Amino acid sequence: MAWIYLFFAGLFEIGWAIGLKYTEGFSRPVPTILTVGAMVVSLVLLGLALKTLPVGTAYAVWTGIGAVGTAALGIYLFGEPANAARLASIGLIVAGIVGLKLVS
Repeated sequence: MAWIYLFFAGLFEIGWAIGLKYTEGFSRPVPTILTVGAMVVSLVLLGLALKTLPVGTAYAVWTGIGAVGTAALGIYLFGEPANAARLASIGLIVAGIVGLKLVS
């Protein structure tokens, strides 16, 4: 169950990271409320996952899911560059997440 909590915590981390862009410096109320809500949910789920998972593993996986998802959505939503080096680096993060899951 902890890995499921952690997975969804990572998804909500993606949500708040992308949401920050839409808040326009916290000047737009609805995106700001949704972003802060996603932050809270993400941290609560991370906290639940930490009841049984090692903190180093859980935190690394949480930030890894957030980094990969945010980078992918940045490419898709905001036209950020998708060059080979960037995609390879994202692939390395995914490999690290999978590796941590396999050894935990």
